[in-house]
Amino acid sequence: MTLSLPGGWADAVELPDGAMDKVASLVESERAAGRQILPEPSRFFRALEEVAPGAVRAVILGQDPYPTPGHAEGLSFSVAPGVRPLPGSLRNILREWSEDLGHPIPEEGSLLPWARSGVLLLNTVLSVRAGEAGSHRGRGWEAVTAAVLKAVAGSGDRVVFVLWGNDARRHAGWLSLGRHAVIEAAHPSPLSARLFRGCRCFSRANALLAEAGRGAIDWRLEPVLGLGLGPRG
Repeated sequence: MTLSLPGGWADAVELPDGAMDKVASLVESERAAGRQILPEPSRFFRALEEVAPGAVRAVILGQDPYPTPGHAEGLSFSVAPGVRPLPGSLRNILREWSEDLGHPIPEEGSLLPWARSGVLLLNTVLSVRAGEAGSHRGRGWEAVTAAVLKAVAGSGDRVVFVLWGNDARRHAGWLSLGRHAVIEAAHPSPLSARLFRGCRCFSRANALLAEAGRGAIDWRLEPVLGLGLGPRG
């Protein structure tokens, strides 16, 4: 199979030689073994489809997609409208978001409105074997997503990198150099939720953007849920 970065990202990102071929081989081998991969390959790069390279104001970087069928949709931590119950990590994110910004917790779990406000919802690994969290770690995706992060970090304007979990936080050292800002927190998984709670990542991101004259991100969810929820392009 052939995989390629969408839209302007193909020109903006300098991929290491063979990086995409390695990921494609991973997908082909899993399929040949009869294993289900999440999300569908057509949604591997959904986060990039929703935000153009020059429109990124913040990055929420997670670990890998949800391993439960029906959950992963190509946007880190997000699920499609109608998914019930919400994954534990997402419930913890929405609880922290509500306590930080004062918004009521929505019934739906789509974070697409954040993407439409310039938040790149990216994972360090963009696929997973159904039912096996972390099964595609160290199999090639990290080189691709690191190249995407480097392209974003090459922006002339400040970008706030919100790093949740140890896999994401490994990038903190080099991302914090120069004009950009980094917010680190524990992963919102139920296993580390007590460390994640109180991070105030959303208000802190807006303060860091305002400091650089970039304006606040509209973090609201409920008022825009249900409007144009399909992927762009």
